[in-house]
Amino acid sequence: MKTGIANLPLHGGKAPAWLFGRMKHLAGELTRLILYDFGSAELLRHLSDPFWFQAFGCVLGFDWHSSGLTTTACGALKEGIRGMEQEIGFFVAGGKGRMSRRTPDEILEYGKHITTDPEPLVYASRMSAKVDSAAVQDGYQLYHHVFFFDRDGRWAVVQQGLNDENRYARRYHWLGLDEVDFVCEPHQAVCCEKKALTLNLVAREGEENRRASAEISIEHPDRVIGEFKKIQTLELPARHDVTPDLIGPEYFHRILLRTYEEQPDGFENLLGLRGVGPKTLRALSLMAELIYGAKRSFRDPAHFSFAHGGKDGHPYPVDRETYDRSIIFLEELLHSAKIGHSEKKRAFERLKAFCGGKNEP
Repeated sequence: MKTGIANLPLHGGKAPAWLFGRMKHLAGELTRLILYDFGSAELLRHLSDPFWFQAFGCVLGFDWHSSGLTTTACGALKEGIRGMEQEIGFFVAGGKGRMSRRTPDEILEYGKHITTDPEPLVYASRMSAKVDSAAVQDGYQLYHHVFFFDRDGRWAVVQQGLNDENRYARRYHWLGLDEVDFVCEPHQAVCCEKKALTLNLVAREGEENRRASAEISIEHPDRVIGEFKKIQTLELPARHDVTPDLIGPEYFHRILLRTYEEQPDGFENLLGLRGVGPKTLRALSLMAELIYGAKRSFRDPAHFSFAHGGKDGHPYPVDRETYDRSIIFLEELLHSAKIGHSEKKRAFERLKAFCGGKNEP
């Protein structure tokens, strides 16, 4: 199962060295405490919870609504346990920008320290990124991808995308404690302030469209292109996110030749093919709807607001039960953490500010 997306406004700058050094120390202590007291599965579950993750970042030293919280909190955790991964049985791969592209290599490097085949972990990393960049077309371009996993092959993902037009970042959380269905309702909980028109190719109601798209992809390219050219003469309704003239038949033929040769078995295998990106999936899903009547979903996978603190309850109130559990859990961890009194005091102050002054250390 997977949990969570959060929309966050973009802020400039970065954490100063003196602060990041303390973040690493605190993140390392809290991570080891959770592992020793609750186990790696619980840590992965918490990282996949957007409420807990946001509270964790605030404890480390960030404002609740800062987009930089995601990259810095993940980086602090990764650096905080560096050199101890084999001992604690917990590993972190990936990061921001170029580091995100090294995720598969880092997973394989840690492979000798885990009890399972690392290849499924590489697949999970790649598919989680592919889903949120190509199958959920919400206008956010991924630039940050971090893959957490334990020695038993359980995993979680925290990744983030940017939207240059509205100046917001959207964060995606995944959880892989059990078998994962990558192409049907992959987001169990979604947190964001703004919903948008989204081509959601992993919505439950889009199963027929996914099936038809996969079937079209294995047809002979000449036959598909013939149908595609017919569609170009249609006047499409305004709700369609792309018109056929935006995708040249030559480009489409080249991709279709690859899918025809590969003969992907189902939509997940189609999505996993290299070279099959947003444009190809939009074209296939459009053809599936117009030719076979297989409706697409334009439902944004957002479920509730990430307006923490209950200041205005817009667009509706925070999930208080989950919110409070995160605060209490982190308070208990801070009490137990082996860090200096001044650092612990400042962490409690940040936690108090995060929850509106209701929790005292």
